Amino acid sequence: MKLERISVKIGLEKPVKLLHVTDTHLDFADARDDEKKRALAGRMGHPDKESVFDEQIAFARASCDLLVHTGDLIDFVSVPNVEKARALLKDEKIFFIAGNHDYSQYVGEAWEDNAYRMNSYMKMGYGFGVPMFWNTRAVGGVNVIGIDNSYYQFEDWHLWRLKREAEKGLPMVLAFHDPIFEKSLYEEHMRRQPGGCTYLVGCDEEHLLPYDEFRAVQQRPTDATMRVIDYIKSEPLIKVILTGHLHFPFVSNLTDSLLQIVSGGGFCGDATEVTLV
Repeated sequence: MKLERISVKIGLEKPVKLLHVTDTHLDFADARDDEKKRALAGRMGHPDKESVFDEQIAFARASCDLLVHTGDLIDFVSVPNVEKARALLKDEKIFFIAGNHDYSQYVGEAWEDNAYRMNSYMKMGYGFGVPMFWNTRAVGGVNVIGIDNSYYQFEDWHLWRLKREAEKGLPMVLAFHDPIFEKSLYEEHMRRQPGGCTYLVGCDEEHLLPYDEFRAVQQRPTDATMRVIDYIKSEPLIKVILTGHLHFPFVSNLTDSLLQIVSGGGFCGDATEVTLV
């Protein structure tokens, strides 16, 4: 496991430790799946991603209050991937919110929207047996809130529920798959992948210019998305954002007081221990 450590002051009397893991990309398939799914098996990264995740879980059990997983636990929907996800997420030590691959039937074979998401969710037998669209957990006086923004958008109901969570008066840690646009993160991604797109939520038209038409349409923010982002940046109880999707680590400030932590690919052993004090 390649562990980063970050400490964030949010005014707690007793520290809370979170292990942030993202993008595990379990990629199993077997005879119960079709040939196309079997061809996808083993396509990504570390040859034994399940053992890597087991190591991360063991570390969280021994040293942290909660493991926060921000999506893409599986690479595509297959019988063994869903079985393994359901078994792993029975662990009360793990807090999970979904990413785009957690609903992918064949990885990039179709336009992914709410209808696609719900079709996959139902085919899996109501997902992984845990909350996948919205999740909350109080730990050590901190409210951890998971939001499924896996298709690069927020929705108005997210805003309504965030405001209800703020009424509890606890410091809030947000967890979601796709990072919010921030200039230095955008520039780092473009440095790593020149001429591509950055997969960030809330890019303005200037920063969408390098994108091809498909990616620009896919990632152009809706009005609801911008309303949620504006609220996230303005709500003083929101202290930290944990996110992933990019497969490289990066830490930056969305505002002077709001830190966004992107963890690297869990499939290759990356994880971030976040200590809230």
